[in-house]
Amino acid sequence: MELDEILAIFFQECEEGLAQVEANLATARDTGPDGETINTIFRAVHSIKGGAGAFGFEALQGFSHHLETVLDLIRTGERTADAALTDLLFAAFDVLSDHVASAQSGGTPPADTAVLARLEAVTHGAPAPAAEPEAVDEVTPAVADTAPDEEPMDFDLDALLASIDLPAAGAPAGPPDWLVRFKPARGAFDNGGDPLPLLRELERLGGRAVSVDLGELPMLDALVVDECWIAWTYRLPGEVARTDIEAVFDFVIDQCTLAIQSEEDAETAPPPAAPAVASTPEPEADLPPEAAAPAAPPSVVPAEPLADPVVPPSPVAAAEPAAREPAAAANAGSATIRVELDKLDRLVNLVGELVITQAMLSQRLSMHGVGAIDELSDLDHLTRELQDSAMSIRAQPVKSVFSRVPRIIRELEAGTGKRVRLEVEGEMTEVDKTVVERIGEPLTHMIRNAVDHGLESPDERVAIGKPAEGVVRLSAEHRSGRIVISVSDDGRGIDRARVRAKAVERGIVAPDAHLTDEDIDNLIFAPGFTTAATVSNISGRGVGMDVVRKNVQALGGRIGISSRFGKGSTFALTLPLTLAILDGMVVSVGTQTYVIPLAHVVESLRPESREVRAFGPGEGVLDVRGTYLPILSIGRLLGIPDACTDPSSAVLVVVETDTGQSILMVDGIQDQRQVVVKSLEANYAPVTGLSGATVLGDGRVALILDVETLVARQRAASRDLAA
Repeated sequence: MELDEILAIFFQECEEGLAQVEANLATARDTGPDGETINTIFRAVHSIKGGAGAFGFEALQGFSHHLETVLDLIRTGERTADAALTDLLFAAFDVLSDHVASAQSGGTPPADTAVLARLEAVTHGAPAPAAEPEAVDEVTPAVADTAPDEEPMDFDLDALLASIDLPAAGAPAGPPDWLVRFKPARGAFDNGGDPLPLLRELERLGGRAVSVDLGELPMLDALVVDECWIAWTYRLPGEVARTDIEAVFDFVIDQCTLAIQSEEDAETAPPPAAPAVASTPEPEADLPPEAAAPAAPPSVVPAEPLADPVVPPSPVAAAEPAAREPAAAANAGSATIRVELDKLDRLVNLVGELVITQAMLSQRLSMHGVGAIDELSDLDHLTRELQDSAMSIRAQPVKSVFSRVPRIIRELEAGTGKRVRLEVEGEMTEVDKTVVERIGEPLTHMIRNAVDHGLESPDERVAIGKPAEGVVRLSAEHRSGRIVISVSDDGRGIDRARVRAKAVERGIVAPDAHLTDEDIDNLIFAPGFTTAATVSNISGRGVGMDVVRKNVQALGGRIGISSRFGKGSTFALTLPLTLAILDGMVVSVGTQTYVIPLAHVVESLRPESREVRAFGPGEGVLDVRGTYLPILSIGRLLGIPDACTDPSSAVLVVVETDTGQSILMVDGIQDQRQVVVKSLEANYAPVTGLSGATVLGDGRVALILDVETLVARQRAASRDLAA
């Protein structure tokens, strides 16, 4: 496996670890920390630290080490995770996420001095200090790029030397050194294990090799090169905590023999009984001796080796495998495998081609007078099952996007001074991976808009009888073959009079324009529109909601607004579950064939001529159960000369859009089937009113209508004509 592939796996594991940390921190904050919650956080941070050290990300490794130290104090009971310490852990998590992102992008590590200082204070027994980012940044601006394990160089050397309390002559210089004996066991290398990173980690803690035991090394004719015959003994400073040494071997403790002793204990311990030696050494690992010995050649092996590896491991180390066994058994039923995204994309594309081929086969047989046969029905059923399975592989829960929202909320609370409670529902709702990746930015803008513009300040809320803490609710659900993501708040709602005044002030609408409440609400999506009085790092430039609408429309979705002044607002994103295959209604317009996405279709009908009312030149409306809906001629909108122009002779398809219901007039309905979406932009050029193309069963290319754009264009044209 190439190094780049291994590095990519490391960053994937970092993302999974960060998600675990944030979820468990939220649990600790809401219900109080328990042992398993803290242990889960500790293991995730430790894994990130270990990988960072292996790949040379020193800043990430150093910060992880400081955070890990505080977590270790909590899990051992030396510190209690009160509210202040939990807030510090959240702040440290944010910085850790930034460190991972900078390591992945190759950018400059984030400024972590302020949080490191707070972690250090907790490590030395002080209460968790409150965050004072501005004061810290003003005092130590030059320390932002200092490595986490280094101290800033701004100090008085004479004062520092005078403050050092040197031990008196004859007094012990410090705690006795540690002696660590490590030998990989049978099967340690079967899963790609390697002792060298472990030895390097010991050296990073200040250790040095004092002996290399080659006593089990066989003669050359009996040497098996994929087994390890070597044991190492390292000396580490006594100041190093035993838990830090044990942590080095956390993930291999059940695949090695490990003995950790203080030097005094090793000197006073009676010599161990000589272990029985089998006539043929048992295989234990797969690293050649030449590559395995990191520092000392065989000639430096002392004549009297240290304690034999039969010394039992520490209770903490011995308990680790036992604790890991139930977890392994629990995870056995949900084993996963990582697959490159390109391979999944190729699979989905091939399944799409299979759907087209199956449709062509059905069309060809029907043209030759072959009726329905069992085998063809089975093929149709199996093709649909295969397509559903292929799409489910690409499906991911929106939790990966929702998990970023708590951090955004924390940053907004700090920037606005508001108090916000986040409520999340439906985070395990699944949607296509491409959709998940592309809704992150729109969702971020909507959350920022809800907090900055929607929620009142704590004082305002209390004055009008609301709780000081505002509520932002984030939810996801499947509805009518699409996914609906809603962001709602209990804030001030949309002040439509103010929105209209701002739109007139900025020249977005004419002062005498007739606007409905719905039209006014949609003004917030206009480019350059904002109600913010001043420009800040949160809002004020009028680009946020414009970006939201454009990104949502690019995904083939729509956005709706529901607001009550003084009560709050709800923004609902309606998106396709997948961008690759959709259910569509195949219709005829003149000699052309088009596909209307079935998610927009409400019903189809054939009206009587007396039911259609003229409304302007070339336009009409139809009374559908008490509501007059505008009729849009697809032939006229797309310039098809031989399209039907008489609504009473055509088929009317009622469709649902962001702006309500409308009617599309087509010549006839051919079929309803699943179609494979091909991008016009990638294969030809973007065309207004069309969202893509597909290949029908008879080999013809049919264009897929962009219903939202067509309806919006017609409504805009009608308003201009009325004006």
